[in-house]
Amino acid sequence: MNRIAVLYIATLFVLLGLDLLFLGLIAKSFFAAQVGDMMGEIKPVPAVLFYLLYVVGVLVFVSGGSGATWQSTLIYGALFGLFCYATFELTALSLLKHWTWPVVVLDISWGAVVTAVSSTAGLLVADRFT
Repeated sequence: MNRIAVLYIATLFVLLGLDLLFLGLIAKSFFAAQVGDMMGEIKPVPAVLFYLLYVVGVLVFVSGGSGATWQSTLIYGALFGLFCYATFELTALSLLKHWTWPVVVLDISWGAVVTAVSSTAGLLVADRFT
């Protein structure tokens, strides 16, 4: 299989798995307590589009280059996640009445961690199997 395809699929599966675990189990009650009055039913199409496009961004800006190493991918993955999640969180904090600083801090931190881990895992899988 093509290296980019393996990199994409591996990164997507790790990101999706970790995010579902985090949002569905670990932080679910935290988000409900902080901003639960603003939460609605999950809309699958925008959610799927987010994951598909976000992983493209990870490959373009973090792990898809020929010189990517696990060390550079870990660092740039963390930075990419921090910047992307901060864009949403700080915009939400500035516009939404009930958005909170604890949500902002937790979600930006999570974005940095999950992007660093998933991009690095994807790279290691691609290096191993292509």
